[in-house]
Amino acid sequence: MMALNSLDRDILNLLQNEFPISVRPYQKMADTLGIDEEILLERIKHLKDSGIIRRIGGIMDSRSLGFYSVLCAGTVEEDRIDQVAQRISAEPGVTHNYRRNHRLNLWFTLTAPTQDQAEIILQNLEKELGITVHTMPAERVYKIKLSLPMQEDYYVD
Repeated sequence: MMALNSLDRDILNLLQNEFPISVRPYQKMADTLGIDEEILLERIKHLKDSGIIRRIGGIMDSRSLGFYSVLCAGTVEEDRIDQVAQRISAEPGVTHNYRRNHRLNLWFTLTAPTQDQAEIILQNLEKELGITVHTMPAERVYKIKLSLPMQEDYYVD
């Protein structure tokens, strides 16, 4: 179990809630925290290496950019799930995938320039991996913000 110190918690709060839109966003964050940019980058690297931070990046509204996005799920044998998940994650249009305690135990989101191109990608994955991919296009989009406030005595397994 890893305890987060107060600087790490402050960094995580800024990354989630106040990432600066700037030519030098990390310098602005460092200034906000009263530390050198190099120290900030070292702490972020440590948090990434520890698995606390998986990814730092923007989330674009693919529909408003003219792309097609779809939620997908499949049933994968337990002894193959890591291998299949790794292959799916390697696909450029897959933003994330996750295991669920369900008959459809591997879920992911695919974004492609068009619906036709998404279907081709999914057909290729099905053929290569020997699985059936079920697609669930959004009927209505709900935007939520998830922010996990980092407070005292927060531990990570």
